[in-house]
Amino acid sequence: MRIATWNVNSLNARMEKVLWWLERAQPDVLLMQETKLADAAVPGEPFTRLGYELAHHGEGRWNGVAIASRVGLAEIVTNFGNPLAVPAAAAGGGEAEPAVTSGGEAGDEQPLREARMIAALCGGLRVVSIYAPNGRTVGSPFYEAKLAWFRALSRWLRAKARPDEPLVVGGDYNVAPTDDDVWSAAACHGGTHVSAPERAAFQDLCGWGLVDAYRRLHPEKGRYSWWDYRAGNFHKNLGMRIDHLLVTRGVAERLTWAEIDREARKGKPTPSDHAPVLIDVDEPGRPLDAGWTGATERIAARRES
Repeated sequence: MRIATWNVNSLNARMEKVLWWLERAQPDVLLMQETKLADAAVPGEPFTRLGYELAHHGEGRWNGVAIASRVGLAEIVTNFGNPLAVPAAAAGGGEAEPAVTSGGEAGDEQPLREARMIAALCGGLRVVSIYAPNGRTVGSPFYEAKLAWFRALSRWLRAKARPDEPLVVGGDYNVAPTDDDVWSAAACHGGTHVSAPERAAFQDLCGWGLVDAYRRLHPEKGRYSWWDYRAGNFHKNLGMRIDHLLVTRGVAERLTWAEIDREARKGKPTPSDHAPVLIDVDEPGRPLDAGWTGATERIAARRES
């Protein structure tokens, strides 16, 4: 089974690219984030035409998560089993979270009221698509909300899942787990995505029983899943690895391949600023050249110039 995760940065804007990539990579399950659509507005027919069932959890203009599966889609759960309308302090159950004030800005000040999590059973494997809050600035209400959201995810896993079951938690975590996952530790430190509390939240998930599938098969540095659109950062490989497929140990032992598809970040129409991350479980999927081998020398030359 091939499983992939991709922050598409607006499904409507990237639909042509997404359909191209589904034909290219042939994933059995695609986890999507930042669809930026309400459920009623999702264009399901193109997915159906390619043999995929689609489950979507969205709120319209911001956020939005989805699962496209051609191996079945059942037992769907959204927002940790809570309606989006509940107060943020109550979402996820358990202890109350710190109050987070709404700044009236684009959707990450109340993440437990936002469409950031959907789970389903696909072909005997439980998959979870997540879109973690950005956090914006360390110490801000948005940052505290991000940490609260990760605590809710951790509590949900401990209450509703088991580390000995076949499980994949994939998506845009907005966390670079180590300094090897950013282009420059010196440039990134002091900001979000690399702070100690965010990394501790990521490691808490691993401590529960999840394994970083990509890193298990790829120890090398310089492989990223996100690059800013500005200043030619993609061509200079000034990126971060913030999109992850975390799997339970039983699934990790069944991995045959993992990759970040750099080619999907290229060309027209304008691509997402994220690249898909893929894993194969049990058997290899369709052969795919992700473009990293040929890029190494070009990236080094651009950085020199």
